Amino acid sequence: MVDWFLALPHTVQALLATLFTWGVTALGAGLVFFFKTMNKNALDAMLGFAAGVMTAASFWSLLSPAIELAETLGMNVWFTALLGFLGGGALLYLGDRLWEHLERRGGLDGGSSKRRALMLMSSITLHNIPEGLSVGVAFGSLAYGLDGATPAAACLLALGIGIQNLPEGTAVSVPLRREGMSRGKAFFLGQASGIVEPIAGVLGALLVLKVRLLLPYMLAFAAGAMIYVVVEELIPESQTNKRKDVMALFTLIGFSVMMVLDVALG
Repeated sequence: MVDWFLALPHTVQALLATLFTWGVTALGAGLVFFFKTMNKNALDAMLGFAAGVMTAASFWSLLSPAIELAETLGMNVWFTALLGFLGGGALLYLGDRLWEHLERRGGLDGGSSKRRALMLMSSITLHNIPEGLSVGVAFGSLAYGLDGATPAAACLLALGIGIQNLPEGTAVSVPLRREGMSRGKAFFLGQASGIVEPIAGVLGALLVLKVRLLLPYMLAFAAGAMIYVVVEELIPESQTNKRKDVMALFTLIGFSVMMVLDVALG
């Protein structure tokens, strides 16, 4: 099974990996068929763990290979990494501000729980685009044989994103069900937030395979976007738990697991 996957074109690998992350989103949304509420401790622990995994992946699987390739290509290393990294975070920041502006202009502030859940779905969908792009770039970079770019690292990155997609799917579908929406419709809207990831994943892999000079920027861009999601969304949400110290430990555990596996398998 592993050999079969490794023999596939990198774009197909990216597609399958992002279909997995989308599938985990659907799995999380599918919990609406069984529950109207979810255990907050379990959800927060998953978010904390995913934050650690994604933070470690941002360096070892994305930023470090970006620096290495920029040096190999004779580019300005620090400027390339800085421009790409800040660009990833800035794009999501501008997207958040634009969404807030549309909320205010449309009079959406302080609306119903159902409306807030739909707004959350839109926000999660926006953040899923660079996450899918990150996975695609990670698999596309395998074509260049970089030290930090390995199939194991790319798969671990997809796994980390998949883990944090589980509570995101639940966070959309369960509130909609609680507001009286049918289970089927709540599930559909919950999983729909992840459908952009396979599209972005294939696009990211195609771009880095066709234009090698883009790869250092895109790797750093994906790292910046992921760190923004971790700092702006995952860690703050996990820290709303009464046991903040335990949730922080889950973040450390996630970082450690990704670090050990990435270094050992890389």
